[in-house]
Amino acid sequence: MFEFHRMKRLPPYVFSVVDALKMEARHRGEDIIDFGMGNPDQPPPQHIIDKLVEAVQRPTNHRYSVSRGIKNLRRAMADRYRRVYGVELDPETEVIATIGSKEGYSHLVFATIGPGDLVMVPSPTYPIHTYGVYLANGDIIHVPMTGDADFFEMLSSIYKMVWPSPRMIVLSFPHNPTTACVDLDFFRNVVSFARANKLIVVHDFAYSDLVFDGYQAPSLLQAPGAKEVGVELRSLSKSYNMPGWRIGFVAGNPQIIAALTRLKSYLDYGIFQPLQIAAIIALNEGDKDVEDIRLMYQHRRDVLVDGLNRIGWEVEKPKGTMFVWARIPDPHRQKGSLEFSKFLLREAKVAVSPGVGFGELGNEYVRFALVENEHRTRQALQGMKRAL
Repeated sequence: MFEFHRMKRLPPYVFSVVDALKMEARHRGEDIIDFGMGNPDQPPPQHIIDKLVEAVQRPTNHRYSVSRGIKNLRRAMADRYRRVYGVELDPETEVIATIGSKEGYSHLVFATIGPGDLVMVPSPTYPIHTYGVYLANGDIIHVPMTGDADFFEMLSSIYKMVWPSPRMIVLSFPHNPTTACVDLDFFRNVVSFARANKLIVVHDFAYSDLVFDGYQAPSLLQAPGAKEVGVELRSLSKSYNMPGWRIGFVAGNPQIIAALTRLKSYLDYGIFQPLQIAAIIALNEGDKDVEDIRLMYQHRRDVLVDGLNRIGWEVEKPKGTMFVWARIPDPHRQKGSLEFSKFLLREAKVAVSPGVGFGELGNEYVRFALVENEHRTRQALQGMKRAL
């Protein structure tokens, strides 16, 4: 009866198929070990929760906040950039708090992209990177992120073949879902390329702190001239076990930050203020918490990947993120990722994310999220060994 223009650009959500089967199995009483969603299973550190409880008791904290985040929260994020990356940010003009990085990205694109604008996005990638552009009436140029190909060379060569010229590049390293990582030279090249071609660069840095084996993930903003062309998205969800709190940031180019600030002033009154106050404590006093959480994910990664290799499923250990991106074993690869995910759910009682949900180039892979403890992971490995 009704048609909705933007909804026409959103395909059926692939992950909902596996989610529905998972819920049906649980309703039958089956124990499903769930590696599907990147949803941290541990609570935030207690001192952060204590600060939230204290702030909730103050009546003035229950009034409307401000859409760009309270000043001390923006200052705390700027301080962390200075401390960790040596990057100076003006909390008044170069930092804005968002209701998680997903909201921040979606509204950032909405504020800066118009009908027909072209945006370069990796494939496979986190779905909102693609569909946020479609919701803003932009169009996508996919840049393959596969195998050992040089991603920057691929990006620059595709840019030269496209007309009209793209307006924006969307990046995310460490990368969800492929777990690909880069060094600072990569961002130097990207910034130089963007300055020469008047491109906006958006870097989703959600997994900045979840890095392993001595690897340190660089910030886009460490590259000379980055603030002339780009912004970086951050989140407290993974680094501090605070996913449900919905606290994120965008930092960098003041003109882009101003556009997002103006748009958000029409849309929301910001995050509940006690959450912001507790987030200040996380940013200012939580460096040890971040390290403890990082080590937990590294241990879980080792248990899962070592176990997969023992049962004959060859997988490399990722250097970053909270995921393992696993190519489907040869005998099952022709099924495709959705059917293989159904197979694991049915035969091994294990839920994973089908790679095709991140783009067609992910169809030979599934993604494990490291959200189950060691005991449950070993139980899953036994089930997968029987199934495979």
